[in-house]
Amino acid sequence: MFARRLDESSALEVKEAQSGDLLLAGRALICPGNRHMKVCHMEHGDVSILVDQPRVNGHRPSVDVLFHSVAATFRNKAVAVLMTGMGEDGAAGMGAIQAAGGVTLAQSPDTCIVDSMPRSAISRGFVSRVVSLSALAGTLQAKCIPDRPQAEPAAVPSGVAAGDTGSRRRSS
Repeated sequence: MFARRLDESSALEVKEAQSGDLLLAGRALICPGNRHMKVCHMEHGDVSILVDQPRVNGHRPSVDVLFHSVAATFRNKAVAVLMTGMGEDGAAGMGAIQAAGGVTLAQSPDTCIVDSMPRSAISRGFVSRVVSLSALAGTLQAKCIPDRPQAEPAAVPSGVAAGDTGSRRRSS
């Protein structure tokens, strides 16, 4: 139900994850309750894997399980975000992503409803950038969307002034 509500209110496709779901641009996967989610490379693409392992930090699903998997799978191409939440879950996984050369972002504690998850990662030095909630989407876009090459300026034909559209008649 949570994934469906997010899907209805988001520009992204949001769905509850199933093992084997492809990781796709424009799609968010929500880990189902009482499972952990990991990621791995497969022949047909990068996929989510759901596992039934013991609780980590008292949680299942645990952000640390996911982030450790992301660090091992994507190494320096990983981007992790830790947002509002209670406890320390996710901090150690952020450290693994940072150690692998990935980018680690945390929501600024002053914009969190409950700040202990991001604060824990920040205090351990595992966060490369602290970002307010209002700036988070733009920061992620800047990190995740590849730079587009700048278009070369069009050549201006001789005898035409720059900015002239050619729609005006010139007097001779």
